Amino acid sequence: MRPQRSDEGKRRADDIVKEVEQRILDGRLAVGAILPSERVLMDEFGASRTVIREAITALSNRGLLDCKPRFRPTIRKPGMETALDITTPIVQQLLANRGGVENLYRMRVFIETGLVRHAATNADKDGISQLRQALQANEAAINDSDSFYRTDTAFHAVLYELADNPILPAVHAGFTAWLAPHWDCMPRLPERNQQNYLAHERIFNCILDRDPDAAEAALKQHLDRAWELVRGTFKDS
Repeated sequence: MRPQRSDEGKRRADDIVKEVEQRILDGRLAVGAILPSERVLMDEFGASRTVIREAITALSNRGLLDCKPRFRPTIRKPGMETALDITTPIVQQLLANRGGVENLYRMRVFIETGLVRHAATNADKDGISQLRQALQANEAAINDSDSFYRTDTAFHAVLYELADNPILPAVHAGFTAWLAPHWDCMPRLPERNQQNYLAHERIFNCILDRDPDAAEAALKQHLDRAWELVRGTFKDS
């Protein structure tokens, strides 16, 4: 086999990635199955070992292969959790830029104001019940800051779930994962927990009253105040 130029090898690897990706998506390569050996892939695609390894790396980076040391890669069909795993390092780099954390936080505010408007307009009895239960758990945790943080996160998570869009809970998981290291720097006191609980209660009552304008205003006030409390813990503040 003649040596391949780098640009030719890159194109060949891209072609192999597309073919293997299609086999995974249409089920010819089953989720959990072991990827054929490098030698088999070399023979099938008429490519060098270097090109095959480049393709395997690209497939792993796309979340289509699970690669572990000393084991053959296994097939992995991407889902929202996979997308979160892939994008987290990129988001973390963006957060390191000046203003990065605040930009992400403002995006959260933008999304959640829409979610509370949707809840105030569309939430059914089951949705209201989920919010009420989350609020009650949040109140019960006021004197335990670790538990309060978890129930605080859970209350907001319900808003994402009520929109009945599978992408949105994954977005919430992303916000939680990306912002958690920063929230960990924030002093947590029962007095602040009480303030945050009361803010959640106001949001809930506005949703219960079917008042989207008031719900949006309450949510925005809550998150704006939360930002003011924690902004001093961020390097770019």
